[in-house]
Amino acid sequence: MFPAPFHTSTHLKGGIFGVPLFQKRESQFSIRKPWGLSSPPANVDTYSLRKIYSQEKGFTYRKMSSQSTEKPESDVAIIDCMQDVPLSDSYEAAMKALSSLIRQQKRGDQKTTGGKYGKLDRMRMYLKILDLEEHVAGLKIIHVAGTKGKGSTCTFCEAILRESGFRTGLFTSPHLIDVRERFRINGVDISEVKFLLYFWNCWNQLKEHETEDLPMPPLFQFLTLLAFKIFVCEQVDVSIIEVGLGGRNDSTNVIENPVVCGITSLGMDHTETLGNTIGQIASHKAGIFKRQIPAFTVSQVSEAMDVLQENAQELMVPLKVVEPLESKALNGLKLSLSGDHQFSNAGLAVSLCKSWFQRTGNWEKLFQKDNGEANLPEAFLRGLSTAHLSGRAQIVHDSCSSSSYISSEVAETLGDLIFYLDGAHSPESIEACAKWFSVVVKGNDQSPSLVSSSSHGIESINTVQQNGYMQHEKRNIQEFNKISKKILIFNCMEVRDPQILLPRLVSTCASSGTFFSKAIFVPSISTYNKVTSGTSVIPSDISSKDLSWQFGLQRLWERTVHGIDTDSLLEKSTKMGGAETLPRREFLYEDASNCSPSNGYLACSAVIPSLPLTIKWLRDCVRENPSLRLQVLVTGSLHLVGDVLKLIRR
Repeated sequence: MFPAPFHTSTHLKGGIFGVPLFQKRESQFSIRKPWGLSSPPANVDTYSLRKIYSQEKGFTYRKMSSQSTEKPESDVAIIDCMQDVPLSDSYEAAMKALSSLIRQQKRGDQKTTGGKYGKLDRMRMYLKILDLEEHVAGLKIIHVAGTKGKGSTCTFCEAILRESGFRTGLFTSPHLIDVRERFRINGVDISEVKFLLYFWNCWNQLKEHETEDLPMPPLFQFLTLLAFKIFVCEQVDVSIIEVGLGGRNDSTNVIENPVVCGITSLGMDHTETLGNTIGQIASHKAGIFKRQIPAFTVSQVSEAMDVLQENAQELMVPLKVVEPLESKALNGLKLSLSGDHQFSNAGLAVSLCKSWFQRTGNWEKLFQKDNGEANLPEAFLRGLSTAHLSGRAQIVHDSCSSSSYISSEVAETLGDLIFYLDGAHSPESIEACAKWFSVVVKGNDQSPSLVSSSSHGIESINTVQQNGYMQHEKRNIQEFNKISKKILIFNCMEVRDPQILLPRLVSTCASSGTFFSKAIFVPSISTYNKVTSGTSVIPSDISSKDLSWQFGLQRLWERTVHGIDTDSLLEKSTKMGGAETLPRREFLYEDASNCSPSNGYLACSAVIPSLPLTIKWLRDCVRENPSLRLQVLVTGSLHLVGDVLKLIRR
C-alpha cells in the first residue's frame, strides 16, 4: 500500500489549520430541503477520515473528550506527527499512487481493466464501497458532454452559479499542471491538504475491497469517484460535471438524476473509441440524457442533430437548441474566455443555469426583479465576464527576461516574449485557435504598448511595476520599433492526425494574413503513463529521446508551407541531445531563401529535443535583442500547453 505521509504539529479544530474541513453551512438561498439527504452522509465522519489517514504513517490520533472546554464544530482532533515528512513528499506519494492506476502506456491502447464487471457496474460498486451511492443525487448536478467547449461551458456555469451566491463544485479534465485543478470548490482548486485527506480515504477503502473481480479503478474512474467524494463532503450546493470521454460509457454516467444536461459542439475526435462518423459520436454523447430530464445543445450538423433528437425522443427528454449569446446581451462587458466560439459556449451555459435555477425553485427567489427574457441578471454578467480556464485562448507575457528583480532601466533594454496558449487538438478547435491567434496578434501589433494584465484572458508574470502602475509609457516609442516574429511551438499525440491539424492551422492563419516566421517541434514533458504535480522534478536527460514523431511533423510542415521535400534530410538519426541541437541565433531572422536541405539546413523550422531548452533559447533571444517581440503560439496538445505553463511559472 502506498504511504500517506502528512506532517503538522498544528492543532486541528474542525479542520486543517483551523479551517472547518466539513462545513455545516446553509446556502444564502436554501435549496437543501427539496434536495436534502435524509441523514448526514457517513463520509462526513471527520474522526474516521483523519484516523485512517493518520494510521497510514503511524500518527498518534485522539478525539477530544466530551469534557473539553472547546466547542467543536464537528470533531476536534490533534495529529502528532511521528515522522518528519514534508507535505510535498506526501503529495508526490499520492501522485505515484495515481500513476499506478494508469492502464494504458499511451492514448489509444485498448488494454482492459479486468474483472467480470462492466465499467458502469464497477463504478456503482465503487460508489457503494465509498458510501456515496445514495448521496450523488443530492449534488444537484449539471452534466455536460461534447467534443469542443465542454470545459469552457462548465467553467461559465460554475462562475454564474457562484456569483449567484451558491457554493459550487466543478469537475473538469484534463489538468494542465496539477491534478487538483480538476476539483474546484467555489472557483478555487482544492488545497493540497484537503486533497490528501480525501484521496487517501478513498484509496484505502477501495484497496480494502480490491479483488480479482473488482480491481482498483483506472485513473479517470478513480478521479471521478474522488470528485463525488469531495463534493459530498464539502456540501456544495451545485456540482458541474464534465464528461471525460464520450458520454454513454463514461465514468461520470453513473449520474442517474441530474438537474439538467448539456451537449456542446460535436466534431470528429476520439474516433478510435467513439466511432468514425459524426452520428456515432453523437450517439455516445446523447448517452448522458436521462428520462424526462431537460437537456440543451448548440447548433450541430444535421447528422449529429438527428441522432441527438432521436435519443431525446426515446427518453421523453425536452431538448432545446440554444443560439450563441449575442454580445449586446453583455451590457458592454466582454466574455472572459476569448474567441468567437465562446459565445456559443456562453449561450449554452446561460440556458443550463436558468434551467437549474428553475428546477431547484430558485429562479423567482433570486431574480424576481430581473426580466429573464430580455436581460441577463447581474450575477450572470459577472460570471460570464470573470470565468477563468487556463490553457484555452490564454495569453501570458513571460517576464523572466524582465523580472521584478531587475530595474526598469534594464527592462527597457529587453525584448518581449509573449505566449499564446491553446490546447486545441481537433480540426475544429485548431481552426478556432488559428482565428483567435490571428485576431489577437494583429491587435497587439497595432498597439504600441504591451497589453495590460487586466485584459481578458491575459496574464503577466512578475511584471515590472512602480507605484502600482504598469511601466508602459516609457516604452511606447520603443514598442513602435519592435520586430515582431510569430513562432509556432507544436506537438500532438500520435492518435491525432497532424496531416489535418497542421494544414488547417496554416491555411486558417494565412486567410487572415497571419504567417509564422518559424515553427518549432518539441516533445512534451508530460507522459501519458505518469501523473505529476506542479512541483515534480522535470527530467533533464534528453540523450535518449526519440524524436521521430517531431521530425515527421517538421517534414509535414516544410511540405505544407514551403513545398520542400525534406525526406532525405530527416532520415538522419532521431536521437539528439546537447546544446548543439539548439538553433543558432541567426535562425530567427532568416527566411525561406536561406534553406539548404542538401546541406542539412532548414531556415524556417527546427526540432528541439527539450521543452525547457526551447523556453530558455527563446528567453535568451529576447534578452539579447531589445527590439525583438516574439509572439509564440503553443498548440496541438493540452499536455504541451500545461508543460509550458509549468515551466514559465517556475
